[in-house]
Amino acid sequence: MSGSRLPGQDQRPAVTFTFAGRPVVARAGDSIAMALWAAGERELRRSSGEGRPRGVYCNMGVCFDCLVVVDGVTVRGCTTTVQDGMRVERGGRP
Repeated sequence: MSGSRLPGQDQRPAVTFTFAGRPVVARAGDSIAMALWAAGERELRRSSGEGRPRGVYCNMGVCFDCLVVVDGVTVRGCTTTVQDGMRVERGGRP
């Protein structure tokens, strides 16, 4: 399943960050969660109890499903804006 953007619909500057060691190109102002969704990433972490895949759920900062680790700090991916050069890893615990 591809979450790619519509061609020619967004003129915001490109921002590049890494997710799990690979480069991801996003648009300035995107949240980490939506940048990863657009890049086709659906699993952002595993649940702490049963190890089930977790991803974007509420997309408004209420739940903890989109927790990621940014430059060593656990944050909600849906409320954190991408920055050029940031290192994002799967993980994070609620």
